[in-house]
Parts: sequence; C-alpha cells; structure tokens
Amino acid sequence: MKTTRRTFLATAAASAGAITILPYAGMAAAHASNMFTTDAGDITVHPVSHASFVMETPKGVIYVDPVGSPDDYADFPAPDLILVTHEHGDHYNAEVLTALVGAETALITNPAVNGMLPAEIADGAVSMANGDSMDWDGLGIEAIPAYNITEARKNFHPEGRDNGYVLSFEGFRVYISGDTEDIPEMRALENIDLAFVCMNLPFTMDAAAAASAVSEFGPTYVYPYHYRGRDGGTQGPEEFASMIEGDTEVKMGGWYGEGDLG
Repeated sequence: MKTTRRTFLATAAASAGAITILPYAGMAAAHASNMFTTDAGDITVHPVSHASFVMETPKGVIYVDPVGSPDDYADFPAPDLILVTHEHGDHYNAEVLTALVGAETALITNPAVNGMLPAEIADGAVSMANGDSMDWDGLGIEAIPAYNITEARKNFHPEGRDNGYVLSFEGFRVYISGDTEDIPEMRALENIDLAFVCMNLPFTMDAAAAASAVSEFGPTYVYPYHYRGRDGGTQGPEEFASMIEGDTEVKMGGWYGEGDLG
C-alpha cells in the first residue's frame, strides 16, 4: 500500500455487537479516520465531506465521489481507483476529477456520467450499469441500483440510472449506497462488513428508513453519511444509530467539519 503524505490518526475499529458513537469534534479533528482489520490487510477510511471519502486498502487507494476542490485531497495519497455513483454536483465534478485522475488511475462511473466525462479522462474510463460486475486487480466490484421509490422523489434519482457499489476484498465486503432510498436491492444485501448509507431529505430517505434498511441487511459496521438536506438540516446520525436493531456498529465520520457539528 502507498504511504500517505501525512500521518492520520486512525481509530481502531472496536468489536462488533454494540453501537459506538465517537465524539464529533474529535473525529473531525482526526479526519474521522477509522481502520478496519481484514484478512487481506488493513482498510483505513478517511471521510472528506458529505458523500466524498478516501479508502486506503490492500488493493490501492480508492476515492469515492470526489468533489469540492482538488486541494481537499492534497493530504491523501494519489488514487489508484476512483468510483463515481452519479451525475449530481455533490457526487460528480469534472474539474476535480480531471485534476485527480493520473496516468495510472482507474475510473469507474455509471453510464450517465461516463457519457459526460471530459475528453482528457474519458479514454479508458469504465462504465458500469446496474447489475454489472467486474474484477479490478483482484477486487470484485458490483454496481448496485440506487434510486428513489417515493413518488415525489423519483425525479431526483430515477430507477436504472445511478449506482451504488459493493467492493469485495478478501473476507471483507464494502457497500457504498450512493443516493438511494431503502430499496429492495439494499435490503437484500448479504455479508456486508462495512456500509456507507445516505440519509437526507428530500433527495434520499430519512433516518428511520435508513435505520430500517440497515437493520435488515445487518452490516458489521455502518457510516451514516450524506445527511444534510436542501435546507441545511440534518437527519441526525445519532438518531439513526439509536434506531438500528441488531449488532451493527455505527461509525461517525465528522463529514461536515467541526464548524458544522452540533
């Protein structure tokens, strides 16, 4: 695995079987990093903001939905793989992608984003539609549907367009929801060790729906993320944690920085 350009404070993952809520301010100050031990090696998660995060993994450094500014990623190692879930501005930014994609960077997107990529990064980019699967350097990647099921929200994320992803490392599976409601495909997931689950209104789902879905597919760990709404409100990750049934452990990421914690 590549060495980071700065030392991150990694909070070791506690044993499953309880909900763990770490202090927001402390997590934000530490880049909210958590390390997960797997059969293949350690996976360290660095939340960046909202839906953007970086994972250092045994297969390489993976960026998910990198937006904002290229400077937001200056402290992280360069990406070996970038995943983009869909075209909305809080998930896809052409200028940021162009700055981050290097000669050896693999880029995987949903078909809609693939069709709008700038020419300088479009060559070699891989398009994955709902239900597609592939192997990237020994890492299994599945494109999971991500869409709205509430009638008034279907225009935000229509069925068949956007992706979530499941990444299968040796003995450790990661689910990234993208923007979705608690769809049957999410509830049917199996053997998920780490999940990133969105919850904001009116675009995705509320905390209760997210907690219900997580309780059903039962990941070992879950990050609530993407929880600011149009009005700047939040779906309350602590409330989400309190509603989960079972042994899933909740990780808090400080996604919005110390100034926005409350």
